[in-house]
Amino acid sequence: MIDPANGEHVNDRHAGVRRKREPFAIRLPLLFPGSLGDEQRAVYEAVTGGPRADAARASGPDDAPPHPPFRSVDDAGRLLGPFNAMLYSPAVGLPLQDLGAALRFRTSFTGREREIATLVVAAYLRSDFEWYAHERVGRGAGLEEDELRALREGRAPMFADVRERVVYEAVRQLVADRDLGDAVFTEAVATLGRSAVVELVTLVGYYSTLALQLRVFRVGVPDGEPAPDWPPEEDHE
Repeated sequence: MIDPANGEHVNDRHAGVRRKREPFAIRLPLLFPGSLGDEQRAVYEAVTGGPRADAARASGPDDAPPHPPFRSVDDAGRLLGPFNAMLYSPAVGLPLQDLGAALRFRTSFTGREREIATLVVAAYLRSDFEWYAHERVGRGAGLEEDELRALREGRAPMFADVRERVVYEAVRQLVADRDLGDAVFTEAVATLGRSAVVELVTLVGYYSTLALQLRVFRVGVPDGEPAPDWPPEEDHE
């Protein structure tokens, strides 16, 4: 297994720039596939295969190579975004990626509902990579540009669907208050069902965890991709 203190060297020549522009994993060097131990390899294969790979294949013509909506692997095969950190602790990383796959592919939510929830978390926490990735996934799920813009700016989009409105309102309260008031909880259960409320709270916790890791480990958007155009900072407290 790779010793985290001796991981592969990457991009420290940019260490002096502002944090939001720093390169991938400046605190956790990107690990090359050929250097991974068995447990790390299991995490790597779970991330690059399984339902994520199936989703990539489904996004293009049958005779086209898989084309994921966002870059999770660089040209050298190294994991990007939150996935690189999972290699440093496979005992945590493997179940964490399993949870992410369950939330993305096996909940009761529609693609739009799931991405609305995820993007609310990303925007509230100003997580560059999380927004970069899920803006693209959300666009593929049917979110319109005006809806994406409103979510990025912290405004409520004009959702016609009542379930989408409830998902938005519940997640906004979860990220802002770290709780659900009685009125919102009751409406969420009545509209979505108890099972979906459990899934929604778990989704918010999962993507909040990834956003924290991405911030601590200084992970930005892929090289060549623009960072999100966040509105002026506001005090959330």
